[in-house]
Amino acid sequence: MPYIPHTPEEVREMLGVIGARDISELFAEIPPALRPKSFDLPHGETEMAVRARMERLAGKNRTDMASFLGGGFYDHYVPAAADLLLSRGEFYTAYTPYQPEASQGTLQAIFEYQTAMCRLFGMECSNAGVYDGGTALYEALMMAVRHTRRKKAVVSEAVNPIYRIVLATYTKNLHLELVTVPHKQGLDDMAALAAAIDDETAAVVVQNPNFFGAVEDFTALFAAAAAKGAVSLLSGYPVLQTVLKTPGAMGADIVTAEGQSLGLPLSFGGPYLGIMTCKKALVRQMPGRIAGRTADAAGRTGYVLTLQAREQHIRREKATSNICSNQALCALRALINLCLTGEEGLTRQASLSIENAHYAAMKLAALPGVRLMNDEPFGNEFVAVFPVSAKLVARSLMDQGIIPGFPLGRYYKGLGNALLICCTEKHHRDDIDRLARRVGKIL
Repeated sequence: MPYIPHTPEEVREMLGVIGARDISELFAEIPPALRPKSFDLPHGETEMAVRARMERLAGKNRTDMASFLGGGFYDHYVPAAADLLLSRGEFYTAYTPYQPEASQGTLQAIFEYQTAMCRLFGMECSNAGVYDGGTALYEALMMAVRHTRRKKAVVSEAVNPIYRIVLATYTKNLHLELVTVPHKQGLDDMAALAAAIDDETAAVVVQNPNFFGAVEDFTALFAAAAAKGAVSLLSGYPVLQTVLKTPGAMGADIVTAEGQSLGLPLSFGGPYLGIMTCKKALVRQMPGRIAGRTADAAGRTGYVLTLQAREQHIRREKATSNICSNQALCALRALINLCLTGEEGLTRQASLSIENAHYAAMKLAALPGVRLMNDEPFGNEFVAVFPVSAKLVARSLMDQGIIPGFPLGRYYKGLGNALLICCTEKHHRDDIDRLARRVGKIL
């Protein structure tokens, strides 16, 4: 277990070298009112005792429940080799590739990751990843603001509400106007979105599939945005992207995504991966690292960080980004997962997930009083509307070992009886049948 190895004598020696009387002088610039009053640490215990306590705490977690929870984070199968490969020391101890002569492996991995993201979403450029899907969408919006020099964004209410909260939080003091266009029975209101775009609009922000699981084509909307000089932003779902029309084919200018579905475990909410891709015309506005491939004087292939310097991210209010934490290890895991799963495997994951969701929708919609929110195409998520509160249904099912989905009333007024239900390739028909039977008994 980690420990502090320095003796009191060694601490005094180090303080003497730097001319400090005691450790408190190292924190003199922090006002006393802002310093911690106490760290509230328990008394020390042996390693064996600490291990036993942690195992007891871990034992309280439920690992036997059938979960139909999605909402932007998905339990897809990850090949066993992913953990083995990622655990190699040269991967998880590598820090930053600012010295290309010593970082060719890391730089090549970044380049390959960028290539995979561009191919997946049909885009021209990618960075090496940012913090997560929500902050990636915010970064994309700021790219659009810098590019257009405008201060207004049109956002569909069908975009993940967590992402919309991120947008509202980070733009609160930036004097940006966020115009939210209400959804239309779980669908994007294309006419209203197009009508909201004007000559002051920096970007239009949508999601596909949207938060309700509906699959839509934004080609006409993106064309309308381009006609007004606005940038088109789309938040995608990497796994399903293998069977959907690409954002690039729709005319999207910037595409972001949460990369968790590409081999990252759910793991209590992180760490995750923010995917960012864009058209070449916008690449100089893109934050984070961008790796390029070149050749040296002898004609040998080499990889370097390109287009931007680290300094553009440490310029306070003039910085391209202040939250561009690079999730390099997470990006590498996504790349490893893509390589192990392959194009055919990823497509099969998407197809099985969609098939399971449609089977679940059919079983639930056959129950008295249950209906789907709309009749439009959906991916691996859909909204079921019950004759009673969705929270009550969810609470009853969780007591029976089933997490049935996400009650939408928390974020959407008037949808207190609606439940967002997700399936992946890991769900068995028996799980879905059990869900339908238990719901039927509750109703």
